Amino acid sequence: MEAVARLNNVPTSPRKMRLVADLVRGKRVGLALSILKFTPNHGAIRLEKLLLSAVANWQAKNPDEKLEEADLYIKTIMVDEGRSLKRLRPAPQGRGHRIRKRSNHVTLVVDAFSGEEVTADVVETNEKAN
Repeated sequence: MEAVARLNNVPTSPRKMRLVADLVRGKRVGLALSILKFTPNHGAIRLEKLLLSAVANWQAKNPDEKLEEADLYIKTIMVDEGRSLKRLRPAPQGRGHRIRKRSNHVTLVVDAFSGEEVTADVVETNEKAN
């Protein structure tokens, strides 16, 4: 059974957050947490907290199952564009240049791994074996 966690209005551009999200898409939770812990991007800190929140949501939905035996993985992670704050930066000769301070919304879905599903992690291991 899957669990969802959402993070809205993160003050980071969606393009920068997608770079971090692509690192952990389809990975197992333990591996994803270690990747996010040592990634220097600012978005990695927020995604790490979001992943821990998704795992806690999964535990709340499945109180009778053990986390160690569940073999959780990141089923989907989506980074959508949020609202943009529009500001003016002074420019030469009395003009103003528009600055867009972008934000994003992140949705993360965690699910327990079962044998018939194929994730990016499984595909990577099969490619390395061949």
